[in-house]
Formats: sequence, C-alpha cells, structure tokens
Amino acid sequence: MQFVAEVASNHNQNLQRCLDFVDAAARLGCDAVKFQLFDIDELFASEVLQHSAEHRARRRWQLPRDYLPSIRERCRHAGIRLGCTPFDLDGVVFLADFVDFFKIASYELLWLELIEACARTGKPVVLSAGMATLEEVTKAVDAVRLTGNTAVTVLHCVSVYPARPEECNLKVISTLRRQLGCAAGWSDHSRDPAVLRRAIHRWQADMIEFHFDLDETGSEHGPGHCWLPGEIGPLIAEARLAGQIDGSGEKVPVDREQNERRWRADPGDGKRPLRAERARFSRRQSGFSVSGRRGGGA
Repeated sequence: MQFVAEVASNHNQNLQRCLDFVDAAARLGCDAVKFQLFDIDELFASEVLQHSAEHRARRRWQLPRDYLPSIRERCRHAGIRLGCTPFDLDGVVFLADFVDFFKIASYELLWLELIEACARTGKPVVLSAGMATLEEVTKAVDAVRLTGNTAVTVLHCVSVYPARPEECNLKVISTLRRQLGCAAGWSDHSRDPAVLRRAIHRWQADMIEFHFDLDETGSEHGPGHCWLPGEIGPLIAEARLAGQIDGSGEKVPVDREQNERRWRADPGDGKRPLRAERARFSRRQSGFSVSGRRGGGA
C-alpha cells in the first residue's frame, strides 16, 4: 500500500511552499509526493486560449521548472519519492533527471505517444483512468508494456471535483487488477474518509493518491476535493496500523503470551497453572512471574 500526496497546483508558485509540501507529506507517512509540470500554451489548443480568459489565467498554476532541483533534493532528505505528471513530450525529457516515477493524468490517457515516452525512461508509470473505458485503459497499459517497461500501476478515478461517494464504483479496482494483471489503486477526488477506507480495506488498493493542500490557500482548494493534513493524517496512520494488526497469519503465541502459557489449566487435573509451574510456585524460584489472575481469563 502506497500513499501519494498530489500537490497539483496548490504550490502557488512558491518554492518554499513546495518544500513544505514535501516535508508535510513525509511527516504524514506518505510514500511519495507528486507535482504537475505543464505549460498552458502546450496544454490547451490555441482556440481555447484565444477565447477563454479563465484558461489563460491558469498560467499562475504552472510549476516553475527551476524549482525541480530543490524539490528533488528535499525529497531525498525527507526520504520520500518524487513523482510528476508531464503534459507534453518535452516535459518528459526534462523530468527524467528528477523523478522516481511518472504519472499520466486522466485527460492525457488517450495520448499514447506521451505514455510511451514516459515508459521508455524505464521509470515506473502510474496511469489515472478517470472517464475511461476498460478498452481505453487497456490500450494505455499495453503502450507501457510494449516498450519493455512492466512497472505500471492503474488508478481508478472519477474525474469530477469533488466526486460523490455513490459515483466512486470502487469495485473497479478489482476489475482493473484482474483484467490488466497489474497493480491497481484509487486516485481520490471525494475527500470522504469512508471512500478511502473502503478502497484500502475492502478492495486492497495498491496505491492511494489524494489531492493535498496545507492550509486551504492552495489554488485548487476551492472545489472541495483537496485533503488537509489533519484530515488525511489519521487515515494514513490507520491504514499503516491495519497492516500490523493483520500480522503473518501463522498461529503461534506472541512473545508476550509466553508467561501466560505457563498458567494454562493442566491437562491432568484441569487446574491452573501447569504442574511444572506449580512446582516453581512452591519453591518460590527467583525470576518467577506471577500471572493467571484474570478471573476466568479469555
């Protein structure tokens, strides 16, 4: 189970804020932090930019390229992996020296040339499958594998912001894993604890990606799909604890049960403790540990 904190454009074009995101994700127990690298002039067709002031205004969402060396170094220091989503072919080339893995956004899933370029770097590729059909996702996974790269993860996703719980259809995680034969997980837009718990504990998501904001001032916080540290932190801790709770499945006494084992009923007369322990009790041997006081016990 991996947790990936998606910064998206909540960095507000502030380098120190980018570094704060890295530190916060590491403190929360995330495995990776992820950014997005795009150029508005490459992301949208000229017809859109010419007629839409709203889309032109998204230039302020761009991550400055000269931030990447510092972000890379901070991730190394924090012991957390760095991922990034490229939105053009030049971005793939640039990012290859900095990232541990590439992420393909749902909106770019049909652009196989971009997927192939990421895969050819040999680095793991994570695909978001929002809005997609199984056929479309299959073609994207095949594009990765045809390069010889087998490190591919597919994230089920609902590309609305925020997504409603009843839209999440988490059973798709199992479908993707079974049909595609690869790791599968959930890219969250719901900001709903019940959705994340279900994805983790019922559908065994291999990866959980969540949109992350530090303080409700990020450029993308408004729609309501971004988690704050105090919201996501307890869920990550709970998921980590669940792995410890599940254990190995081997039925053997735990170390702290060893003393209690001596206080079981002896098979000869049904009285506690075992006869060997009674002898120790009588002799008051040094190092004797009194137990068996819990009434009938469990």
